[in-house]
Formats: sequence, C-alpha cells, structure tokens
Amino acid sequence: MKRLTPVFDFGGVLFDWHPPSLLRRELPQRAFDADSAAHWVEQVFQGYGGDWGAFDRGAVDVAELVPRIARRTGLAEHEVQAIVDGVPRELQPLPGSVALLRRLRDAGAPLYFLSNMPAPYADHLEAQHDFVGWFRDGVFSARVQAVKPERAIFDLAAARFGIAPAELLFFDDVLANVQAAQAAGWQAVHFTGVDAAEAALRAHGLWSS
Repeated sequence: MKRLTPVFDFGGVLFDWHPPSLLRRELPQRAFDADSAAHWVEQVFQGYGGDWGAFDRGAVDVAELVPRIARRTGLAEHEVQAIVDGVPRELQPLPGSVALLRRLRDAGAPLYFLSNMPAPYADHLEAQHDFVGWFRDGVFSARVQAVKPERAIFDLAAARFGIAPAELLFFDDVLANVQAAQAAGWQAVHFTGVDAAEAALRAHGLWSS
C-alpha cells in the first residue's frame, strides 16, 4: 500500500477558531451571551458565504469588506473593523495538533496544507508561527481565488503538490469540506480531535510507533 501524504486545514485543525468567542471578546456590548453571539456570528460571517466568503476568496480586501458588512448588518464600521482586527488573536495554535504535526515532520512525512484563509491572515500566520514553515507547500484560498468546498481548489492543490488525489489524506473540521475532498478523489478525514487524527494516520500507515 502506497503511503499517503497528509494535508491539513488550518482553522479548527491546527489553529483555534471559534467565532462566538471572537465576537464576545471584540463586541461584548452586542455579543453578550450565547444567543446574541450566535446571532452576530451568522450576521457577520454568513456561513462563510457572502461578504466574508468573498474575503476568503481574495475577491475583496479589508478596505472594501468593512463597509460592506457594516451596511448589511447595521454594525458601525469601527465594530466591524474590531472583528477583522481580532481574528489573528483568535487564530492561536492548538498545542496538541502542533505536536502531532511535529511528530509527522520528525518521521519524515512530507506535509501540505489547504485552508480557506483571507490574505492578511495568511500573511500573519506565516510570519508569526515557525511551524508553518514545516510544510513543503500549501494553498491559501485567497491566493488562488478559490475556496473549499469547491471542486476547483482540490484539483488545483493536487496539481500544485504534484501528488495524485488518491494519495492525499486531508484533515478538515468541516464535514462539507471532507465530503468535497472525497468527491474530488482525495482520502479525507473529519477532524474531531488529535487522538482520532492520530488513529487515522496510523490506519493509513504514516507511522507505526
């Protein structure tokens, strides 16, 4: 059996990403409990479609995004700007996931990533976290103008990596993205935690100890 090559999502897999916490921290006057936080998460992020989806795709920059969200939601521009500026504080490394990544690197596994990520945050993560340099290559959505779960980004990533889709093992915390990867011919696992991810890696022969 040919050894598979692991590919990791970033938000929710290698980095913490919990939008209700982000909203409660940055807009406590509006997102003051679970229900109000959930409301504003939906209003701002729209399930990562709409305005924020365009930001993920690299179709709009911050200067355009902020007034668009403000007009649509009724938030003040300074409130939207606070959310945008607060995202890097939310994207903190998950220690268990980074330890798993380190073990894969030390075992000689080539590492790749595929992440929906607006350009400013991609730049920030590369600059601030040395372990991002452990990856041989990766795809950030904003840099290729395509987003998960679209088929195009999976085809583009496999071609860029130079690896057959069936030989890629993708970890993503969003089930729709896992299913899209599988439809594109990838092996894919719904990331629910480090222990389950390690079990999947073992099952696919990435290490035995």
